[in-house]
Amino acid sequence: MSIVAFAEGGKSSATPEVLQDIARRHNITITSPSDQAAYLAVVQAADATVALVDSLPDYISPLLAPVLTVGGERGYSLPNKSTDTYNVWSHHTSLQATDPTSNVLKDVKCVIKDNMTVAGVPYTCGTFPQIVSPKDGKYPIPVIDSSVVKRLLEAGAHIIGTSTCENYSLTPMSYTSANGPVHNPWLRGYNAGGSSSGSACLLGLRRARQLGVPGLENLGDLTDVAMGGDQAGSIRLPASYCGVHGLKPTHGLIPYTGIAGLHPMIDFCGPMATSVEDIARMLTALAGYDGLDPRMTPESPLRENVRQYHNELRSFLEAASSPSELGKDLKIGIISESFTSSGTSPDVAKAVEDAATQHFTAAGATVKHVSVPMHLLAPAIWTAATRTHMASLTVGTRVPDLLSHTLPHFTPRWPLDQEMFDLLTHANPAVINIIFGEDFLTEKYSSASQAKAHRHVFQLREAYNAALSQYDVLITPTCPTVAPPHPDLRPESQGGSGIMDKMKLAVGSTNNTCPFNASGHPAMSVPCGWARAAGEKGVAGSVGQEGWLPVGMQIVGKRWDEMTVLKAAKVFEAGGGGLGKWPGPA
Repeated sequence: MSIVAFAEGGKSSATPEVLQDIARRHNITITSPSDQAAYLAVVQAADATVALVDSLPDYISPLLAPVLTVGGERGYSLPNKSTDTYNVWSHHTSLQATDPTSNVLKDVKCVIKDNMTVAGVPYTCGTFPQIVSPKDGKYPIPVIDSSVVKRLLEAGAHIIGTSTCENYSLTPMSYTSANGPVHNPWLRGYNAGGSSSGSACLLGLRRARQLGVPGLENLGDLTDVAMGGDQAGSIRLPASYCGVHGLKPTHGLIPYTGIAGLHPMIDFCGPMATSVEDIARMLTALAGYDGLDPRMTPESPLRENVRQYHNELRSFLEAASSPSELGKDLKIGIISESFTSSGTSPDVAKAVEDAATQHFTAAGATVKHVSVPMHLLAPAIWTAATRTHMASLTVGTRVPDLLSHTLPHFTPRWPLDQEMFDLLTHANPAVINIIFGEDFLTEKYSSASQAKAHRHVFQLREAYNAALSQYDVLITPTCPTVAPPHPDLRPESQGGSGIMDKMKLAVGSTNNTCPFNASGHPAMSVPCGWARAAGEKGVAGSVGQEGWLPVGMQIVGKRWDEMTVLKAAKVFEAGGGGLGKWPGPA
């Protein structure tokens, strides 16, 4: 409809009073009647145009059409709470493609983090049904497969369910899900890490069974591999806490389409497993351009050009004359600053440094320390670059600025109201924190501050690039400590943990992981040993039991060079590195 036609005969809620109100919000007064009429006409025309498009039937890209699966119509079931005692499952299902296009993951059991879309399986994003679907208070049933689910099925994987994820995927701990707290597989009552908590714990439980931890016999079917998501460490941190492997790839290598995000600059998804070989197989199946994700760039490989990571890794291992020769050409740089950030446990620092030095050297690699002073500033840069938009993108239903295929089933409740505030304050105060924080920051700081922070992201990237010009990979502790105890989840009025008690658990936990979400470099957590758990106030006011918990080591590579990260992880193992034997109860 033309501007003139609409102004002459159309109807719009844009009235002269509405236009004047808009002007007042910008500290403007429109005094000329002709100016007011002209601006009113164009606003009304915009209203009519958007109303026209809004009235059209929805469009969903055929690229996201569900993969045809064995048995036809997809089904699901709720977990049995008598066996799901660690709260790891969101929903059970059994999905295999009727006509897979490869056998890279043939019959490999896989679980999907429940912020990733699986057609026919309820979608929770870790939060409450009345928040996910305010109209009917029920979890929605998606009609699309996310790009990664589609690729896993096409590679022959057997998707056996969706795993618990944290509330809005917005915490590095594992107590916030509407599903209940996810317990550490090695020490009940402790965090499994978040936000990919269920995925990591399922793999950790599998590993714990293998190493003889008692009491895990009746947990039902576990998984071989899992999908996780990561904005500040949500793959690597739970992998570290649970003693498994987790890879955050280069930004843009694996598509994020069909997944609830926090901020496009820092949104990643990636594979989790109990072996480097399985990480490589998953990466082969998952990587490459999907035609929909704006996070992908001209550097992202087309699907037909994706490296066969699993085959390359196998060839690398077969070519070595002995384990002690495997790393002879590998140069390892240990980032000195990663051991000095606030809150780093001396036990964890020693475990990582000793393991890296001993086991890489034993496999023939050269190991030295390297200084990257900006590493200590990186968490602040991550915050300044993202927090002025994170709440509106995550919770506030704002559409990202670049063309994105959003989730047609996900229309969460907004704006914030009292019931949301009460639910989230108790379950995950970090969500309220980013909402209040965004309001404050956008009022105090102009967009120039965020633009400056983005320029510092490029500076941070170059600082890591400079170190990686001297070394093949960089090493840090994944987390500053082993997993802490869960907070007391009773109401504070009944002696439970308060907001600050819960928030303090996460402070500093992503100092070594979030920098690489901002810079875009690939980073993988690998288990490297054990450290004693801290005996602090835990669930329901009990004192955290003493015991041993896994320690994770982070391997960081050049952008688009996941292959060297995978090779370095195998060199580390060839030199004797890894989780090792379970030390047993204290």
